[in-house]
Amino acid sequence: MSGHSKWAQIKRQKGITDVRRGQLFTKLAREITVAVRQGGSDPEHNSPLRLVVQKAREHNMPSENIDRAIKRAAGEGEGANLIEATFEGYGPGGVAILLQVVSDNRNRALQEIRHTLSRGGGSLGEAGCVAWLFETKGVITIESSGQEAEEAALYAIDAGAEEVKIEKGYLEIHTKPEELDTVRKAMERKNLSLISSDLPMLPKTTVELEEKTAWQALKLLDQLEELDDVQRVFSNIDFSDEVLEKLRG
Repeated sequence: MSGHSKWAQIKRQKGITDVRRGQLFTKLAREITVAVRQGGSDPEHNSPLRLVVQKAREHNMPSENIDRAIKRAAGEGEGANLIEATFEGYGPGGVAILLQVVSDNRNRALQEIRHTLSRGGGSLGEAGCVAWLFETKGVITIESSGQEAEEAALYAIDAGAEEVKIEKGYLEIHTKPEELDTVRKAMERKNLSLISSDLPMLPKTTVELEEKTAWQALKLLDQLEELDDVQRVFSNIDFSDEVLEKLRG
């Protein structure tokens, strides 16, 4: 698991402010709009929409907000001006950064990303410069520890998981993208405490940074995530257990 994935887990454990939560709900609504535009408003027949609705619920987005976003997106012209784009670049220490964007103004998004990267010790790269380092995987995170984690890991493998990693207090299950829904439902049948299920871009290899550079890189990743047009931020950053403990503190 990449260091940034661990950082995301730590942030989830610490919770987020109301301002950040409101921004998250806005981004989730935008994802819903794009999914509806691509495959219709019925989650049962639109797997991308089903996934984002599940993610919205995992982040405690109110049901009325979800329903409202779907209805708005299904209305005439809603979301027609939104474009999807991917930008690539580098952060402190040469770590790879992949950004998924949904915006009504590509040039504005590009300028904000370039400025944030430059200010944070990174740089924008050409298309394809780091994308080859990442691959889409289904990732299911379950709150679990001890013997329960061992049993859940074996059950996940039987259900079709490609890889299972037991971390401190939780289990991370990797699947093929098309198997995510099947494995998640299998784990739910076991009444396990599901934290999240998603389709992120995971790095094939990671780069471990020394403490000072790791803090700089993580600060930059946070700043990129806070940009309104940026939906997702992925990186191949990794760091030592000592740095992770300080982050948890």
